Amino acid sequence: MGEFNVENFNIEYFFSGEIDNYNYSSDLPPILPDAAPCHPETLEINRYAVVIIYVLVTLLSLVGNSLVMLVILYNRSSCSVTDVYLLNLAIADLLFALTLPVWAASKVKGWTFGKSMCKIFSFVKEVTFYSSVLLLACISMDRYLAIVHATSTLIQKRHLVKFVCITMWILSIFVSLPILILRNTVRVNSLTLVCYEDAGNNTTRWRIVLRFLPQTFGFLLPLLIMLFCYGFTLRTLFKAHMGQKHRAMRVIFAVVLVFLLCWLPHNLVLFADTLMRTKLIQETCERRNDIDRALNATEILGFLHSCLNPIIYAFIGQKFRYGLLKIMATHGLISKEFLAKEGRPSFVGSSSGNTSTTL
Repeated sequence: MGEFNVENFNIEYFFSGEIDNYNYSSDLPPILPDAAPCHPETLEINRYAVVIIYVLVTLLSLVGNSLVMLVILYNRSSCSVTDVYLLNLAIADLLFALTLPVWAASKVKGWTFGKSMCKIFSFVKEVTFYSSVLLLACISMDRYLAIVHATSTLIQKRHLVKFVCITMWILSIFVSLPILILRNTVRVNSLTLVCYEDAGNNTTRWRIVLRFLPQTFGFLLPLLIMLFCYGFTLRTLFKAHMGQKHRAMRVIFAVVLVFLLCWLPHNLVLFADTLMRTKLIQETCERRNDIDRALNATEILGFLHSCLNPIIYAFIGQKFRYGLLKIMATHGLISKEFLAKEGRPSFVGSSSGNTSTTL
């Protein structure tokens, strides 16, 4: 790789000689005109604490999403429409989490994996992030059609659901292309490289423009879809006399609440940071350091979403628990008497046999 053009990029102001001032997913290099560069107020222990959290999230996601995939694929003969969405969601969350150890390592020693791996890991992380949240929106629409409108003609055609999932993956790839094109290894100093967008003099402008994609397609749009669909779904469940409507409502509340708790703080901090970058609010060293710390903390909170999805959609659901117990009984891990005692889950809801309010 050729030497990085420091004069064009103003790297001394962007990074201030510290790798901790760089944040992979969202942070922009600090720009304080007519002022000395801000030095991040971070402790060495914080860097390793972040690494430990990244690894734990990866392990939890690996276990949870692998179990979801195992149960769905093992019972694929009775696979429902929702199961198809859940399988794709588990794949997206698992791939997303598997990139985290690489980013954790880069926080300690900088980017040591080369230019090609920088582009590939950035692209995979971005694609799986978008596909995960878009699939969550698709699940909410599936529940809306199944419960509110009792639409059986659409949701019974499994190949149409597969087409929707493929479309979500293609859309995720499309909106992630700018990351694939612009990502490059950037030299912070003589010893350290980072994986960062490199568009020459327009890098900062591109970083601000690129924030529109995750905040729109990765948060605002899916959130509005979920609020609309689950709002009408809850209203229908309140009016219906269903034995398991309370369980279904708990799952719905958990879905929206966890999504908000995980991603709303990060998007609010991003919005505040963008306001500061565009000079709509005053930028000071103290405010810069506060926002940098908040970006790091809320980003970790957002990453937790990948290991919480299996708990919400699968472990709370009766169908998943029964499927997992069935696999364990088949392989002699539990007795068949215990499986019989647990009993089959009962399904209620739409006119389609392929759906249920128990998720």
